[in-house]
Amino acid sequence: MPHPDAQPPLGRRRHNRPIIDESVNFPAEQATTQFSAFSRTACVARLAAVLIWAFWVSIIQFVLIRLPGSGKIRVPRIFWRMISRILGLQVRIVGTRAGKILNAKDVQRGERPIIYVANHCSWLDIPVVGGTLHTVFVAKGEVGSWPLIGTISRLGRTIFVSRNRQNTGKELQEMTEHLWNGDDIVLFPEGTSTDGSRVLPFLSSFFAVAKPGRLDQAGMPKPPPTLVQPVSIVYDRLEGLPVGRSRRSVFSWYGDMDLTPHLWSFCQWRSMRATILLHPPLDPENFRSRKELANATFKAVSEGTAQLRQGLVPDDQN
Repeated sequence: MPHPDAQPPLGRRRHNRPIIDESVNFPAEQATTQFSAFSRTACVARLAAVLIWAFWVSIIQFVLIRLPGSGKIRVPRIFWRMISRILGLQVRIVGTRAGKILNAKDVQRGERPIIYVANHCSWLDIPVVGGTLHTVFVAKGEVGSWPLIGTISRLGRTIFVSRNRQNTGKELQEMTEHLWNGDDIVLFPEGTSTDGSRVLPFLSSFFAVAKPGRLDQAGMPKPPPTLVQPVSIVYDRLEGLPVGRSRRSVFSWYGDMDLTPHLWSFCQWRSMRATILLHPPLDPENFRSRKELANATFKAVSEGTAQLRQGLVPDDQN
């Protein structure tokens, strides 16, 4: 950051745009940008717009989830795409989506639902993925008890899971029912969010619905044949400039970080970009075990995020 007493070059005016200096290693918990009164006002306006948009879409979705048809699948994607726009977050898509909107008859005729598997570093992954793919999220159980977010999640038909092994069978059955109904689902098999600088090894238990074992199938309906599509997510632009390690904390929400201060700081930035890299899908039948499938998916996602962080992936918009 420039010294506050430094004079601007002749003919240039001071501005409120944050200056990014990648030569400085900022502690994650230390504020690095002094936002203006305008940026704080813009933040309030953004948050108000999110609440208003969520209110009206929730009413529409409340009706659609009780009706037949694909409306309840299409509306969440529109909702999350608009949330990204309100927040000033552009989403770049590289690769080809393997899935399409299906129904139960399509699955019975042999069409395969898609299980998207992605890395996870922020609450922002939800609008990024939700605005890109027609999918149902699998989230930890406590999300369902969060004010507003829990309601939105339920209206989006989110599947809630817990760490209680006694509930595993019930949760697998719920995911199986969604797949048989033609829904695609998305998993974050790291089991937690990270700071965005790396991808944690994937837990093979998350892949039980893609490659069930004999014990998983005991007394439960068998999931339909699926495809697994690895997805790499990286937040790579902030105010039009590349995001280095010192600025990943602007996007990342992990550990014991409080959401409210993080959200307040994030919404004061004017423009950001996320890139979502869609890898070729994997057929679970080509792997001998669930662990092999998890490792292959992890390799694709981790290598993809590394390439995105290094700026090695060209644009390939769909």
